Amino acid sequence: MGLYASRMTQTLPVTTAAGTRRDNSWVFFNGETVRYTEAKVGLLTHGLNYGTGCFEGIRAYWNEEREQLFVVKLPEHYERMHESARALQMSIRWGVQELSAVTLDLLRRNQYRENAYVRPICFKSAEEIGVKLHDVPDGFGMVTAPVGPYIGTDGIRCMVSSWRRIDDTMAPARSKCTGIYVNSALAKSEALQSGFDEAILLTYDGHVCEGSGENIFLVRRGELVTPPVSDNILEGITRAAIIHLVREEMGLDVVERSVDRSELYTADEIFMCGTGAQVAPVVEVDRRRVGDGEPGTMSLRIQGLYLDIVRGGRPKYEEWLTPVY
Repeated sequence: MGLYASRMTQTLPVTTAAGTRRDNSWVFFNGETVRYTEAKVGLLTHGLNYGTGCFEGIRAYWNEEREQLFVVKLPEHYERMHESARALQMSIRWGVQELSAVTLDLLRRNQYRENAYVRPICFKSAEEIGVKLHDVPDGFGMVTAPVGPYIGTDGIRCMVSSWRRIDDTMAPARSKCTGIYVNSALAKSEALQSGFDEAILLTYDGHVCEGSGENIFLVRRGELVTPPVSDNILEGITRAAIIHLVREEMGLDVVERSVDRSELYTADEIFMCGTGAQVAPVVEVDRRRVGDGEPGTMSLRIQGLYLDIVRGGRPKYEEWLTPVY
């Protein structure tokens, strides 16, 4: 059966058709490939009760002309997931190549001919009450789903959240731990319920950190600036790709330094990026226009370059992509 056993047996309302497709989809659960409805966890599951888990979000882009589905930065996501797991005293028993093979198998089984999303998750699986990390068994699952834009890509409105980004002295901010995302959820709901599209979180000492699920870049006086990893940001895979493209393809430098809140109000351009967000220009922060209130020239140039690459339009960067078919 190869590397694993196989057994043939943004948040929108789920339509009947979408729900049926999800329920019938193939998933990977604790070493077996099963239908979505067969993968179950109990109400006392440790990861559900205490947020003791880690996950990744991976995008795949459909290229209609080439009839190919490309998964973006697949090994890098699983390398980061293993790092996140170590921070929570977890062990994922499949290596990067094995998890990549499982991902491709699921996408083929589910026959995607559209953009798709992959959600692998590792979690403490014991059904018991008690808060700790050691001596608690781990579970692992992987689900795929069709995906569209996570946030708008033609200009979004943001607010600086009253919630501060969790500090690395409190929880491992560099990892994608499930429990940490209550921090993001509080900020996101605050923003949406206040009439904005996204939140910008500050660090405990008041520096700009990131969005609820995105890294952030600013253009000031011709300089591209982004907060450093030491300011409690997630070490974003898309962030690293953008820095590479700006330096190698545009011949510009990217300055990684602490950013003050007032710089958001004086920036010429701002954009957010991430696997889900892709590249999303920001046109307003705290009801102040960014630049002229329209997506900036550099932001749009970076957005176009990135989207061209992930859809398989630049042979030079096809090493970033893993074809499914």
